Parts: sequence; structure tokens; C-alpha cells
Amino acid sequence: MNLELNRRRFLTVTGLAGAAALAVPAVPALADPARRTVVLRARVAAESERLRLQQALGTTDFHPTGVHLPAATPLTLRVEAPDGLLPTLHVGAPDTHQDVTYKQPRAYPLVAGENTVQDPGGGMVYLKMIGHGQRARVKFLSGGVMAPVFELGRTTAEQFQAQLDTLTDAPQVELVSRHAIVTVTREGMLAWRGEDRTAHLELLETIIASHAAISGLRAGERSPLPFHLVEAPRMPTGAGAYATHGWTAYPRTYLDRLLSVEGLRTRGWGVYHELGHQHQQMAYKPTDLTEVTVNIYALAAQRALGQQSNLTRPDARTGLTPYESGLAKLPAADFTKLGAFEKLVPFRQLELAFGDDFWPRLHQVVRLENPPSDWTESARRWGYLAVYTSRIAGRDLRAFWQRWGAPLTAEWLDAVAALGLPAPDSDPATLSESA
Repeated sequence: MNLELNRRRFLTVTGLAGAAALAVPAVPALADPARRTVVLRARVAAESERLRLQQALGTTDFHPTGVHLPAATPLTLRVEAPDGLLPTLHVGAPDTHQDVTYKQPRAYPLVAGENTVQDPGGGMVYLKMIGHGQRARVKFLSGGVMAPVFELGRTTAEQFQAQLDTLTDAPQVELVSRHAIVTVTREGMLAWRGEDRTAHLELLETIIASHAAISGLRAGERSPLPFHLVEAPRMPTGAGAYATHGWTAYPRTYLDRLLSVEGLRTRGWGVYHELGHQHQQMAYKPTDLTEVTVNIYALAAQRALGQQSNLTRPDARTGLTPYESGLAKLPAADFTKLGAFEKLVPFRQLELAFGDDFWPRLHQVVRLENPPSDWTESARRWGYLAVYTSRIAGRDLRAFWQRWGAPLTAEWLDAVAALGLPAPDSDPATLSESA
């Protein structure tokens, strides 16, 4: 989980706006120089997608190339841009360099024809091209080294193992699927080289799809941009992993869950949680709820994977589930004083009371209406939560939220009352699930 102060510090960093590429080149024989040619089609920027989806954090608009550039080494490449739009080259997977100076990727605008790029930090090479389907080709000529890359549906297990044995100059390895880029150290990947990478990336796609589903994204509405998951050499104080604009980051000690099929399937809550941060909507996310509504998506992933809900697992110390301990505290005087999972209970109760489509419908309405707010406007965002949940339920939920200790001001209680909705037929605050 992330502390809000740490997250806010990371949010001061510019999002990785801009972006490349539809066509990901297949992985042919290792000696084939065409492996260094990348075909691009321009697509939407990460920031544009963040605003379209009304999300608090954006994903990435980088296109992986499979090339690693050693530090202070000239990289020569040739660009063809028949439609006149030129890509930008970026060096460095975010927050993977041992030197924090190179935490952010460095951008190098390209020109048509031959280019030479030299970067003091070095790192994995990415391209981005923002636009509307314009084409470009980038051919890497010299200076970079090929990194092992497994591309879902294109790379065989045998090819990937051969890359791990042969492409030893690059210190990083990447896994690529339609909606994900995973960048880890070579050492980290070698520790888990025996995993079924097809099953692993298909599982990651299932997790991301569960987040899209609970977000109410219908066919054709999902973003074409991927999520970038990286192994990071450092973590913010108090955080075991973190999410920010453009990527989610995990320490070496988390690779048993990030890179293993069984670990990701049965113990991957941290991945579900951090990717959830890149789905959270802004309008009804006051600071108090940054680490709460994120777990709407984590619970959805658990259900998609057939796991027991964290809300039905007894606490090791008290022997009580979050339902049992949380409901025993009602009426709550202060929502912020509840335990981490106790705070999640009312959000799941709304699904139990009003249907599995509750949160998908709410996401859709918020995207349509785009209610204005600033992250500092906590009272407004709590108010939006009360108003939008009441509208989606078709019931006046003032008593429900007040019973859970939500800090709703008179202005927003009046706003819910003005909707003229009936009270719930039964009290949603009494609902729970069994294991």
C-alpha cells in the first residue's frame, strides 16, 4: 500500500505524456537484424486517456523496443515518417536506475533520417508518438544491445529461454502483452525463468480486464495504452510498492508474486492494489479514500480469480473478519478511525445491496458527467460520493454513509436530499458475506 504523502510527492512528477505504436514486431531468430526495426502508429496520449476515463493516475504511452542503451554510449537509428509525424525516443524504464538522478526517463525528439542519441544514465529504450494513426518506422543501426523480451502470443518459451542465455549484455528483461509491459532486472527474471510466461501474462491480462470490467468499460472503451509494471531499487518510506503517473513499482522482494504464476494468482493483492490506483476515478476520491476505493478493483480481481475475499478472512490477532469487526463499530463516529479493510466494507455492501453492476454504472456516469473537483477539495469529493452512490442506487444513502462515519457536510447532505429518492428497502449497512 502507499501512504498518501508519498503518493502526493510522486504525483508532482510530470505524467509520461505522449505515445507510440500499434504494431509490436514479432520476435524472430536472435540474429535477425529486423528485430531492431520498430513499426509505429501514433495513438492517444496517456494524459488524454486519463482525463477521458476520469482517473486519478495515468498509465504509459511508451512503446517498448527491446533495445537497451548502455550509459554514455551513442545510439544510431534511422527514422522514416511517411505521414510527417515524428516519434520521440525515451531512455530508461521509470524508477529502475540505481541512481535516483535517472529515475525519470529522458526524452530525445527524433528527426527524419539518421539520428544519434547519447544518454548519461542509459537504460531500456522506448518510443512514443502521439496522434491519430500516423505511421513511422525506426531502425536501430548501432550502439544499443538487445534485451530479452517475451511477447505474449509471439514469443515461444524456447525462444525466450534462448534469449536469456544469449542476450546477456542487457541488465533488464521485459515481458509484453496487449495491456502490460513488465520491466525487471536480469537477476530478478533469472530467479523465475522456469515460469510459464504465456500463462503468467494471460493471468496479468485477466487481472487488468477485471479492473476494466468493474470500471464499466464496455467493448471498444478500454484504453489502447498499456500498464507499466517495474522492479524498482527503492520504495517510498512506509510503502511496500507504489503507483504513480505512468507506472507501478515493486521491490525485488515482491518478485515471487509479480513474476510467478501461482504467486500472482493466489498472493498478488499488491499487484491488484497498485494497478487499481491507475483505475481510481478522481471525482469521489478524497484523500481519506485513496487507499480505500483502490481496493474495489483489488476485490474485483480476487473474484475474477476465484479467490476468497479479503473481507471474509479473519484477522490473525482478533479472529474477526473486517465485516465482523467493522459492523460491530456502527454507528461509527469517524470513518477515518476504522481499520483499512473495515473502510472497504461499505463499498462492497453497495454491490451486495444494489447489484454487481453498481460500480460499473457509477464509473460510466462519472465519465459522462465529469464533475469538477480538485484533490484538495475533500468535502466536495465526499459529497460526490454520497450523491453519485445515491443516484446509482436509486435510494437516499445519507443514513448509510452517516452510519459509517463519513464526514458529509450539510451542503452535501442537502444535495442528496434534493434528489428526492426513497430510503433503501432495508439497511445496506447490515450486509456481509461469508467465506
